[in-house]
Parts: sequence; C-alpha cells; structure tokens
Amino acid sequence: MDIPRIQIRQEYGKLGIDADLGRQHMRQPRASLEITTSRPKQDIRAGEGKLSIEQSRAFDAVGHGPFLTVMNRIYSQSKGIALQGIAKIVADGNRMAQITNPANAFADIARNQAFDFFEFKIMGEASFDNVDVKYDAGPLEIETSEGSVNIETHPNRPEYNYYRGKLDIYLAQYPSVEIIPPRLDERM
Repeated sequence: MDIPRIQIRQEYGKLGIDADLGRQHMRQPRASLEITTSRPKQDIRAGEGKLSIEQSRAFDAVGHGPFLTVMNRIYSQSKGIALQGIAKIVADGNRMAQITNPANAFADIARNQAFDFFEFKIMGEASFDNVDVKYDAGPLEIETSEGSVNIETHPNRPEYNYYRGKLDIYLAQYPSVEIIPPRLDERM
C-alpha cells in the first residue's frame, strides 16, 4: 500500500555583499620651533700707557749735554792738556836749541803753531745704547658676559582622516519553501 507523501522543496536565501576597502590619510606636521638668542658681550677698558724716553746721554754724545757735565769734563782734562802744552814747549825749545840741524826750526814751529790745537773732549761716549725707552702699559679690564640660546618646541598633533569604503548588502536570492501535496487517487 502506498502511503501518500508530502514533498517539501526548500531554497535558502542568499545574501550578496559588495564591499570596498576604506582609505585612511595620516599626516604629521613638523614641530614648531621658536629659537631666540642673545649675543655675548665683551667690554674692554684700557687705561693710557706711559712712554718714557731718556736721551740725555745721546745729547751728551753730540756735544749738547748738561752744562755742569761739560765743565766737569773740561776741568778733569785741564791738567793733562797743560802737561801736553808744557811738553810741546819743551820739545820746541829743544828743536830750536839744535844748532846742527840744517832746517829752519823757527819757521817750521811758526807754521805748525797755526794748526796746532789742544782739544778738550767735551762730548760723551757715543753708543747705540744712549737712549733709554721705557713703556708702562696702562690697566686693562676685560668683562665678558655669555650669550644664550633658548629653544622652545611645540609638537603638532597628527592629522588623521578615514574615508570609509562602500558596503552594500542585498538579497541575491529570496528563500522559498514549496510544499507539494501527494496526488490523491480519485478513483477511490
């Protein structure tokens, strides 16, 4: 005996998803810097120096020395020059006393007498070291103040943007249930 059967046909629904990836944009601006500097300073104060030149020995060496110094030289040389004069007179007298000398001693002595001169050495000693130069430097003060550098930084926040992509969800196939009843035999 055949038992009638009910047939059930079922189709599941299908979902369709269409998606694109999102995009993101990140940017980090550089930090802001504020730099300030102060220059170093230097103050220099210099006093005047003193230059001393002692040149009296140089003037003395060219005959323009102090009067007392020149007179002291003449005085100290006078005895020697007097003795030289006496020696010359003695020598001239001895020459004139030589009767056997054929030369004319009187004429020669008279001629040389015009050019003979006993010199006093009134000048000092000449030397490269006659001028004394002395320099005294003035006071020197140096004050230095340091400079400085100040750096201030301000970090900037990052900039972040997100652009979402496309997302479409749709029903690609509708679900369905089909129930098929058995065939009834009408002949019964």
